[in-house]
Amino acid sequence: MKSRRTKSLTPREIVSELDKYIVGQDEAKKSVAIALRNRWRRRMVDDELRDEIMPNNIIMIGPTGVGKTEIARRLASLAGAPFIKVEASKFTEVGYVGRDVESIIRDLADLAVNMIREQRMNEVAEEAGRLVVERVLDCLLPHGAMEGSTELPIEDRRMNTREKLRKQLLDGHLDDRVIDVDTTEDRQQVVEVFTPQGMEEMGVNLQDLFEGLIPGRKKHRKVTVSEALNIFRQEESRKLIDIDAITREAVGMVEDAGIVFIDEIDKIAGNYSHESIDVSREGVQRDILPIVDGSNVMTKHGMVKTDHILFIAAGAFHSSKPSDLIPELQGRFPIRVELDSLYEDDFYRILKEPRNSLIKQYKALMLTDGVNLMFTDEAIKEIARSADKVNNKMENIGARRLHTIMTTLLDKILFEDPHVESVMKLRITKKMVQEELSDIISDENLSRYIL
Repeated sequence: MKSRRTKSLTPREIVSELDKYIVGQDEAKKSVAIALRNRWRRRMVDDELRDEIMPNNIIMIGPTGVGKTEIARRLASLAGAPFIKVEASKFTEVGYVGRDVESIIRDLADLAVNMIREQRMNEVAEEAGRLVVERVLDCLLPHGAMEGSTELPIEDRRMNTREKLRKQLLDGHLDDRVIDVDTTEDRQQVVEVFTPQGMEEMGVNLQDLFEGLIPGRKKHRKVTVSEALNIFRQEESRKLIDIDAITREAVGMVEDAGIVFIDEIDKIAGNYSHESIDVSREGVQRDILPIVDGSNVMTKHGMVKTDHILFIAAGAFHSSKPSDLIPELQGRFPIRVELDSLYEDDFYRILKEPRNSLIKQYKALMLTDGVNLMFTDEAIKEIARSADKVNNKMENIGARRLHTIMTTLLDKILFEDPHVESVMKLRITKKMVQEELSDIISDENLSRYIL
């Protein structure tokens, strides 16, 4: 698991890892690196004091598109931790009918279970693969001819046929053959049919309630060998893993390593221009407060304690400020960092430096069509200048502007037939960038389409 790796990462090393994907924002990176390292430090503390050490939740303050979400997401990936992003504003929408705030923790628990289940299934993949082959051969053999010398006993002839079928199966020659299979549906799928709406929200796991009462449902089907391999692989893998142990580990993982990113928290901060909206916003804050403060949330995987989940909140705070949040909620986010706005030089670095930069992404995409896409350094600078100019003319959406600028710039190239010789090698120059973007940048109305 990735989380094992974080034991050897110091805050400085964590920042170095984040630098590979995120340009600038050093203070924010430093804060989240310390928060991540402190989680490992807490696990090293004696049991008596461990539960007393609370996470230092963080509020990131900065305009849209400057890297707030990306920092949190990369941090979770680096830690191998279950991570969920929610928008605080969705709980204040007029007519909003849906899940309560505690659903954040239920979703986080589901993610953790899926993460660990996938890891365990990968661990047993080899053994499951052997069992799958034997099950498919059992289905195929009745359709195979009993080849070999008739002087041999029938069991020996069956074995000869089975080995021939095995070779054909492993070589993929039987993938399209249709066979009859008996499958067993997962008990959880069977129970879901009988689950009344809202029971999951109450944290009731009917799978446990009906354990032993509702067996997995048998089903006879005609499928191709290729489909049978996938069906049997899932069934055999489930048999080889201990779902109870996975659930226990997942709950512990959520409690000790879970990360919740609450975006748009500024949208629920006080705004005294509309009293009714203020009441709604304050209500959402008071709903969020218990899970941030530390409480027990019932999920279908069991009770989850939220005391040591790391909460990272973010918002632009254009028309409000963190002090507009209710005092109790403010106190649960002791660390506050401001992220810098992005300008032309930042956009240039963002296009060139990160491992997943847009330039590298588009080059990789075009290479799949056999097109070698190259950008001159002057072209990259012109793209950065164009993004900055459009941001200044319109609403500033930060680095997200680069996505729309790049899509507009490469629109014709992406549409071209990759088999035409003239487009097999493409060099993007400053002049080409200016020609493709000049009309849009100079026309106030057209620039509105670059959203």
